[in-house]
Amino acid sequence: MLKKIAILLIFLIILVAMLVFTRLNPGLISVDLAFAAVETSMPVAFTVTFIAGWLFGIVCSAAFVIRLINERRQLRRALQLSESEVSSLRSLPLSDAD
Repeated sequence: MLKKIAILLIFLIILVAMLVFTRLNPGLISVDLAFAAVETSMPVAFTVTFIAGWLFGIVCSAAFVIRLINERRQLRRALQLSESEVSSLRSLPLSDAD
C-alpha cells in the first residue's frame, strides 16, 4: 500500500515539474538527429529525452532481471538434484566397518 502511494506521489511530482517546465520554456529549439533536423518546443524535446532514458533504464534492468531469473532456475535445479541425492543416500542401508 505504501509503495503504491510513493509511486503515485513520484509520478505526480514529475507531472507537476513537467507542467511547470512547459509553462516557463515556451520557445522552439532545433534538434539535429544526424540524419534529420527537427524543430520542436523545448518541453517536447526534454520529454522525449526523458522517455528515451526511462526506456533504456527499463531495458537494462530487464536484462539484469532475466539473468537473475536464469540463475535462480539453475540453482533450483541444482537444489533438487542435491535433495534427491541426499534422499537416495538416506535410504541406503548402513554397512558395518568390520
